[in-house]
Amino acid sequence: MALLNAPLLATLATIALFAFQYLTLRLLSLAPHRRPPPTPRERGTPAHLLIVLGSGGHTAEMISMLRRSNVSKYFTHRTWLVSSGDGFSAAFAKEFEQEIGEKAGTYRVVEVRRARKVHQSLLSAPWSCLLCLGDCLKLLRPSPDGQYGYPDLILTNGPATATILVFASVLLRFLGLQGGQGRGEMRTIYVESWARVKKLSLSGRLLCWVVDRVLVQWEQLQGAGAGGRAEFKGVLV
Repeated sequence: MALLNAPLLATLATIALFAFQYLTLRLLSLAPHRRPPPTPRERGTPAHLLIVLGSGGHTAEMISMLRRSNVSKYFTHRTWLVSSGDGFSAAFAKEFEQEIGEKAGTYRVVEVRRARKVHQSLLSAPWSCLLCLGDCLKLLRPSPDGQYGYPDLILTNGPATATILVFASVLLRFLGLQGGQGRGEMRTIYVESWARVKKLSLSGRLLCWVVDRVLVQWEQLQGAGAGGRAEFKGVLV
């Protein structure tokens, strides 16, 4: 019986080996240092920015950072992601959009289920993270009306929900689901919190492996993280 099954087992082992090699090479191709540079775009081409508001101090830092930039000049469509029940962040996003005015393009505020609530049991956290992942995958896909395609850039400063969103974008790229011809490439930038002085946060240490750029706000963190990828560009908030 064992001899009769030997050819079948050999075939299955060969298929498994090729599948493993393909998956490994595919994952390596998604590494930040292996991604080709962004495709040049013509001035005035519509661009989509996805901003993750992490609630509390994370939201305050993100809004402060955006106020110091000319975000409306470069991104005609903006998606603000907030966690469920975070009316504070949603209100800040709408207030920011009112400040820059209607001529700055279009925006939407989208709510996803929270990856992990404060004091939530570690036993139930995997399930809530999975639900959050499902919401993030749906959010990243083009909207039914076609107004919002895949994001060109994802900007985040943590924490948990942002980490789930970034890994959701990696999963979509792994499956070949992203824009083309220089649009919807889902480039990612993680900005470490100003409060992180001596070492990266857990989100920062995880996302160092997959995001395109990691920005820190204290010079002593320059070169921190996986592969020494953290960049210091001064205080951003």
